[in-house]
Amino acid sequence: MYYAYKYRLKPSDAHREELDRHRDICRQLYNHALYRFNQIPKDVATLNQRVRSIRDEIPALKDWWDGLSDVYSTVLQTAVMRIEQNVKALGKLKQNGYGVGQLKWKPPREFRSFTYSQSGFKLDKKGGRTLLCLSKLGDIPIRLHREIPDDATLKQVTLKKEPTGEWFATFGVERDREPPKKPENPEQCVGIDVGILTYAHDTDGHAVGSLDLSDERERLEREQRKLSRKEYGSNNYEKQRVVVARCHDRIKRKRRDFLHKLSDYYAREYDLVTVEDLNAKGLMELPSNSRNRASASWGTFLRMLEYKCEREGTHFVEVDPRGTTKECASCGVSSEKPPWVREHSCPSCGFEADRDANAAWNILFRGLADIGVDHSESTPVETALPVDTVVSAKGVLEAGSPALKEAAKRLSRAG
Repeated sequence: MYYAYKYRLKPSDAHREELDRHRDICRQLYNHALYRFNQIPKDVATLNQRVRSIRDEIPALKDWWDGLSDVYSTVLQTAVMRIEQNVKALGKLKQNGYGVGQLKWKPPREFRSFTYSQSGFKLDKKGGRTLLCLSKLGDIPIRLHREIPDDATLKQVTLKKEPTGEWFATFGVERDREPPKKPENPEQCVGIDVGILTYAHDTDGHAVGSLDLSDERERLEREQRKLSRKEYGSNNYEKQRVVVARCHDRIKRKRRDFLHKLSDYYAREYDLVTVEDLNAKGLMELPSNSRNRASASWGTFLRMLEYKCEREGTHFVEVDPRGTTKECASCGVSSEKPPWVREHSCPSCGFEADRDANAAWNILFRGLADIGVDHSESTPVETALPVDTVVSAKGVLEAGSPALKEAAKRLSRAG
């Protein structure tokens, strides 16, 4: 199985200058190779042949290209292979009916990383410090805040410069272990309905509040107003641009931390996780409330949940989202409910529950049907669905998944 471990680098001024120089050489090589990709190949064989031909030309380029010999060979090759990955991604979009153009040349601000693959790097300890030893770059101090497992094999390392000016190293690691086998008859099953006011509402009665980033957004807006008053290109403009970038980075880190902890909890605690197959991009294009939808990052949460379920041996099922809110989880009768109505009351059977909890049960039932597991239509009523335990997003951030476990204990004692 493959994992990624990300660490902060602490380069000196000389190291920063060299890192930027190597990054810019890779960018120029990328743009040079992109000239050969004047169109998207129609088949994979043509694409692979074109990539190999450009990679074979790299030794000849070193005869007249000053600075190209200063960069490690595999770093140059991965810069060219990045074009192959981008072209394949565009090819998939084209197959799905999307109109795609051509890849564009990368300016310095858009090319932020380069990769050592298979060789040219290692971790070492010298003088009581952990160092990342890079071929043709030197030894750079690294903050190894968590150890890489002993059974892991380092396959590659990607060095990336963030807009804040900080450098990070992300290790691609292969571990010699197979994911646990998925149970044929899952016992611990959960359906999850995601939203804005309540980020996640599941069939076990947990309602996880959305992450409050209002203070961070207010600070970001203040700093952006200051940036707008600076002269573009001046030293003061650059200093304020870094401040704005740090505000963006803080928001991104808090959001991803919340999503990682929440997805990790569901992947570890259940045998089957069912969610809606949401079109996150399509939801963003709706005429109203797009800012809150963007902040929710539903697509990121579902991707995290999917790969973590695969890693933990948990069934991950995506179901059709149409009608999950309108249908009654007890009898299946559909009834119209405008968005501001937060309670479900079935006109047919009289079942009453929270709107999101009702949707979560419908999601679970559809997921169970997809894998061929029977369910009882009276399950929501028997489990006292209206009784909810609200877990704040702050609690998830501070305590991680144990915050949800404590909520589950309180719910069981109350029952």
